[in-house]
Amino acid sequence: MLKEFTDFLKQYGVIGLAIAVIIGGKANALVSATVDGILMPIITFFIPGGVWRTATLDLGPFHFLLGPFFGALIDFLIVGFIVFYFAKKVFKEEKVGKK
Repeated sequence: MLKEFTDFLKQYGVIGLAIAVIIGGKANALVSATVDGILMPIITFFIPGGVWRTATLDLGPFHFLLGPFFGALIDFLIVGFIVFYFAKKVFKEEKVGKK
């Protein structure tokens, strides 16, 4: 049964997927720390009040939390670019290897 389970993990790439999830989670934490600690202090220099993660917009009875949204958006764009870059490199190497 253990051999079947090991074969299953190898056949469906579950171990590679698990490693990718772990690395992705840590990369996301690194990107968030970079955005919070390096990028946004530079940007907040130009924002009145300088508190970007708690920035809000009040329109009548509606209270929009713009800071968390834009923080998550910047994190997503950076992670998306990194994933795109590495995927492009990996797929390029696969094409070269198949020729």
